[in-house]
Amino acid sequence: MAAGHTDGRLRRSHVALFRGVHVERGVPVTLAVRIEAALLVVTPGSHVSHHTAANLWGGVVPDHPDIHLSSPRNRTRRDGITAHRRKEGQEVVRFGGFRVTSPVQTFLDLAHCLTLVDLVVLGDSLVRRGRTTPEQLVSATCRHHGPYSRLARKAAALVRTGVDSAMETRLRLLIVLAGLPEPEVDHRVHDRDGTLLRRYDLSYLPYRLVIEYDGRQHAESEEQWLTDIARDEALDDERIRRLVVVSRDIYSTPGNTLTRITRAMRRAGMPVPRLRDDWRRHFPGRPGDMAVPA
Repeated sequence: MAAGHTDGRLRRSHVALFRGVHVERGVPVTLAVRIEAALLVVTPGSHVSHHTAANLWGGVVPDHPDIHLSSPRNRTRRDGITAHRRKEGQEVVRFGGFRVTSPVQTFLDLAHCLTLVDLVVLGDSLVRRGRTTPEQLVSATCRHHGPYSRLARKAAALVRTGVDSAMETRLRLLIVLAGLPEPEVDHRVHDRDGTLLRRYDLSYLPYRLVIEYDGRQHAESEEQWLTDIARDEALDDERIRRLVVVSRDIYSTPGNTLTRITRAMRRAGMPVPRLRDDWRRHFPGRPGDMAVPA
């Protein structure tokens, strides 16, 4: 207004990001632009945290429409902003032009907000981006005390290196939380020259069993389809069983998926323990879905 804009002119030439904060139309409203706008209307000294910090670091978390900021004093209440009170000892660094909680601190903070599975998904994704390591997460959670510290420690102990996707994490956790032997993650096969030939998401290679998650891109990409054909032929030559899991197998019928997995394990000669019930709290499935002993 001080520059001579009227309300009508401002609405025609700008987009409101938050009350009192506008950006010119045509400017891409990126995450960084939204953060910069949010910091203009909250308590000075605030920093990026929680879901928004995870997004900045390239971590995978459930979608949340708000910008998450932590403030040293009173929390500002604004539509589109979730304000948190800064905790004593919270580790804050500079990244992407902003003050933001460190990757490890972000993991600890989100233990208050996420389920066990989503927290492990976050940890695996941060490790994949090179932001932290499983050892650093375990060490930090062992020193961490207070609400949800037990959840943070349990999640950190389940984070692994080499996980390719969030759905791969969910598949592995379905197996582990059911009490089945944990598969090897990211086994890679190279030729004599060191060229990568194949990568197995989850495997029990002593028993010649591979379990993999296939996303929709496998059905939509011709190049991937041809690669899969060649890979399956190579597995047949080596007498390795490949069990494929898709999205609905995890979200809708996890019990049936566990039945398929245990059947494949027994046929491969693996000792299979009795299933625990822990998986049911994290993978509820649809009515009628059951894990039937194979």
